[in-house]
Amino acid sequence: MRNLAEKWPSAPDWATAVLDKDEVSVRTLGGLNQLLVSGDLAAWALASGLAGEGVGAGAVASGDSYMVRIARDRVLAVGEQAFPIAAGWYEAGFAVSVMDAGLHVFEIEGPGLAGLVARATALDPGQASRSASVLFAGVNVLFYRFGNANRGRLHVDRGFAPYLWEWLEQSSGL
Repeated sequence: MRNLAEKWPSAPDWATAVLDKDEVSVRTLGGLNQLLVSGDLAAWALASGLAGEGVGAGAVASGDSYMVRIARDRVLAVGEQAFPIAAGWYEAGFAVSVMDAGLHVFEIEGPGLAGLVARATALDPGQASRSASVLFAGVNVLFYRFGNANRGRLHVDRGFAPYLWEWLEQSSGL
């Protein structure tokens, strides 16, 4: 039987892999706690202490913990420390799922970020949207800026991380 895995490039060592070309640097961001929250987001805010709607594509998130808006009733809570709330269904009307192992996070930084976003998406780099869910290089991701307008984060299904890395390597301007 043919080994079909031979035709795919091997994934880089995410702990050390860095792309640094022109005006953009890309690296994997590890160690973040990620919780997918679905349902009554007001009840989630009361239980977790994280208030607000969450940032959408192009908006700037900041702080040790924040929320990324996915849909009307769904957010991804992201934090540097573990959240004080366990995974599961809550009678208040929301569910929490741990996504740490399911989503790979890339951090892209530099003055060339807007150009890269323009190549990878149909998103207007100068505008923010309510949802961070976008099609980026043909893959569904959560995209938002973090800290400032020249630093962005992409949360992508872990299985698509090697493809996205290869796209970033081969993207013109990177």
